[in-house]
Amino acid sequence: MKALTVTPGTKNSLELNDVDPPERAEGRILVDALSIGLCGTDREIINADYGTAPEGKDLLVIGHENLGRVSEAPDGSGFSPGDLVVGIVRRPDPVPCPACAAGEWDMCLNGRYTEHGIASLDGFGREQWRGDPEDMVKLDGALADVGVLLEPTTIVAKAWEQIERIGARAFFDPKVVAVTGAGPVGLLAALLGVQRGYEVHVFDLVEDGPKPGLVKDLGATFHTDSLPDSGVEPDIIVECTGVPSVIVDAIANNGKNAITCLTGVSSSGKQTPLDVGAMNRTAVLENDVVFGTVNANRRHYEQAADALAKADAGWLARLISRRHPLDDYAAAFEHRDGDVKVVVDIATS
Repeated sequence: MKALTVTPGTKNSLELNDVDPPERAEGRILVDALSIGLCGTDREIINADYGTAPEGKDLLVIGHENLGRVSEAPDGSGFSPGDLVVGIVRRPDPVPCPACAAGEWDMCLNGRYTEHGIASLDGFGREQWRGDPEDMVKLDGALADVGVLLEPTTIVAKAWEQIERIGARAFFDPKVVAVTGAGPVGLLAALLGVQRGYEVHVFDLVEDGPKPGLVKDLGATFHTDSLPDSGVEPDIIVECTGVPSVIVDAIANNGKNAITCLTGVSSSGKQTPLDVGAMNRTAVLENDVVFGTVNANRRHYEQAADALAKADAGWLARLISRRHPLDDYAAAFEHRDGDVKVVVDIATS
């Protein structure tokens, strides 16, 4: 069968290869892949920044944002042929550490977890894959065209869960939310903020293309100025760019008792002027919280599935800028102005 593969450690080794069908040892449920979404992680793996092949193999099948349909499932599994499913990306470490043993593998303590399409497990960029019931979640059938957005939605579902848990430490009555960055994660963070009834402000540099309209149609406000210049004093900030100067603005410009969640992974090497003393003084005197989050566990996948099911399907479809068939994968990885989310469709019909 066909699969998108890389040779980890070899730059620009992305190819469409013939690989063996998934072995039964990989799981009791056989899934026909429908599509994968592309993101910065995939590009970094192609660039040989990281990524590891499964043990005993030279190639890694990429693709962690995914959508599939069950082809075969045993009785009693909770799944049936035809079910729309998404595979969970991270799997617990083999020890397992206490966090993984508790089902919180996104909080793994020893770093020995595996991740489909990233770390030591083949991804979903192949025509079929296998898993067990605990390795996947079921989606509403109405999400067949947009269910590939589930994995990036899990990132912000976890962010919102953690924000609300931190807010519950004391009196917390937030009204205003700022989201920095209007990429897929930022737009989905804004969606979940609007669903919670907040006044949402989204900050990005672009002045045209689909992003301003997507924000407006959520009922949120789009800004091209910076957070400090805008005069907005958010109670909650979800930072989705990973840009150091934007992170500093997010931490330093908020309301009292504010919670700032960092979701963007920054590149190292750039220095940004920072008055640590002033930032610390404000954080202490105003009871601010700053935390980072990455990945998601099963609970967050289920939360994300609920959020997408409640969202306007037409709005979600507009997040997908382009769709390319599997044999046109090279064009899918081209950078084009105005892109939000690019999808590779694996199913041929």
